[in-house]
Amino acid sequence: MANALTNIYRLANAGWVFARHGVRLLPDDPELPAPIKFFRFITVPLRLGQKSGSHGQRLVRALTKLGPSYIKLGQFLATRDDLIGQENAQDLAMLQDRLPPFSMNAARRTVKEELGADVTALFTTFDEPIAAASIAQVHKATITKDGNVRPVAVKILRPDVENRFRKDLSSFFFAARMIERVHPSSRRLKPVAVVETLAHSVEIEMDLRMEAAAISEFRENVANDSGFRVPDVDWQRSSKRVLTLDWVNGIALSAHSELRKAGFDLKLLACNLVQLFLKHAMRDGFFHADMHPGNLFVDDQGNIVAVDFGIMGRLGLKERHFLAEILHGFITRDYRRVAQVHFDAGYVPYHHPTEKFAQALRAIGEPLMDKTAEEISMGRLLGQLFQVTEMFDMETRPELILLQKTMVVVEGVGRTLDPNLNIWTTAEPIVREWMEAELSPEGRLQEAADGAASLGKLVGDIPALLLRAERTANFLSEMAADGVRLDSQTIEQLAIEQSKQNRFSRIGVWIIAVALVVIAAQIYFHN
Repeated sequence: MANALTNIYRLANAGWVFARHGVRLLPDDPELPAPIKFFRFITVPLRLGQKSGSHGQRLVRALTKLGPSYIKLGQFLATRDDLIGQENAQDLAMLQDRLPPFSMNAARRTVKEELGADVTALFTTFDEPIAAASIAQVHKATITKDGNVRPVAVKILRPDVENRFRKDLSSFFFAARMIERVHPSSRRLKPVAVVETLAHSVEIEMDLRMEAAAISEFRENVANDSGFRVPDVDWQRSSKRVLTLDWVNGIALSAHSELRKAGFDLKLLACNLVQLFLKHAMRDGFFHADMHPGNLFVDDQGNIVAVDFGIMGRLGLKERHFLAEILHGFITRDYRRVAQVHFDAGYVPYHHPTEKFAQALRAIGEPLMDKTAEEISMGRLLGQLFQVTEMFDMETRPELILLQKTMVVVEGVGRTLDPNLNIWTTAEPIVREWMEAELSPEGRLQEAADGAASLGKLVGDIPALLLRAERTANFLSEMAADGVRLDSQTIEQLAIEQSKQNRFSRIGVWIIAVALVVIAAQIYFHN
């Protein structure tokens, strides 16, 4: 009970901030329970604050005001326009994860606690922070090895950031569970699962050993990729709350005039960026999922260098086959094939007619025929596809949505370098190369080998499976012997209990709504 009241208080405080920024979070939906409609009505006067800018821009300001956890929530929701709408998602994509830095004393203390030695013993020099975000900040430092001084970047978590996120995530879970309970149509969007995904992502970001491992794996994958480089991890100076990497010297990919002055071909850089991203996603199934211009540089050799690996995406072989097939299907206008791929992958239930689904896909693909290749976005095509598939009960696929959103960003960066970038001709050799490799005899043999390994594991598990089956059979026999009843009396009793539960849920929602109003009003008049 105390935890629920604490979450209600935190949510009411956040609600007050949203209201003062003119943000309306509750939709005009007739399915909303009466208590929630009451809360929405009674808090209208609170939304008389700042009204400048679009609703999404006001939302960005409110999230920034609420601090680190809400900034991360906003950045995560920017990838979920199925939840918040396309316009809000576009505005949230501009949400900057920038906060004032914490003190040098706190940074030095964290380094000593984590690495067991003073900063002066570990680094030759250790400078003031050069960038500060919601979870960590970065310092430039140097180390001396074999008489050579080498620059490094040192990323350090904010003090007590784990506790702050733990509290706010508890409130997010509380709100998500209430949404699913009182608004049945929202369950398809899985609000609780959305918060679970966010919590898992944040948990990984707050353990810098996980980021170091991702960098190491990614670096091995791209070792032979011409035109791309990943900084190396200094494992001796890294831990859960400290991460040390090679310092990246280069020109920001967004600094076009500097790139031209240095003699780089911007069109070639755009082509390389798109092809390398697709190669990482399709060949390796492991890609950098935060490739905005601030995380991309060009070194003096012309290599694109990526930094900040807190958000990485993974695709299984099934998802990569799906991606290649649908891209090929849209290019060739084979909409029935694209539809069938969705059914084969198990994404769309078979009770939907293939022909009707193919018709919906045609509504996406045909308008593209009147556009030039330079006007077509592969990422936005996938976004439209996922919106249409919602009508056919396709459940949210977080890994595919993350890919789609990253693709939109990569295409956007590419077209700032080359406004006439043809995404389709740029992507075609990568898609074709991957499909040829997967559909070749060697690829089929590898797939068969993987299948054989799975079969071998299944055979090895047969004794345990048989034992479980025997125990289950014995349990069912005991149930039958004791006489499990599901007669009219039992059903009637179940109905009574369910009615009580629903009644208590409605009472609980009213209590929460009233509590939110009272707390929000107190916060409002106090401020």
